Amino acid sequence: MSSKPNIENSPNVPCGPLCDGPEAIAQMPAITSAGGRAGAGQMNEQSWRFNRQISVSVLVQLVLLASLIVGSWVNLQRQLDLLQRDVTYLCECQKNVERKLELLHEKSISYEYRLRAVEK
Repeated sequence: MSSKPNIENSPNVPCGPLCDGPEAIAQMPAITSAGGRAGAGQMNEQSWRFNRQISVSVLVQLVLLASLIVGSWVNLQRQLDLLQRDVTYLCECQKNVERKLELLHEKSISYEYRLRAVEK
């Protein structure tokens, strides 16, 4: 009993001509530097064609990817809004602290003058 899974007979695993065996590989067109011809004696020239079919799984993956991108964008916008609110709140708090420090400084100066007046 081997530990290697048998994917050749599995209907759910599309693996192309590599799983079909040596017969399918032998039928694949050969590519050479001479414009795609396999040999000088071959009469019909085989060329590669792009398969334009889109499978359902690829379509689902594209939709999921697009939804993840949109979801990430919305999440970033929400976080930026929260950050802007926090920065605005911190600026207001800083202004309040500055006002309180100015009042404390004025009071300390007035108390210092009173103390000097009492000492004389």
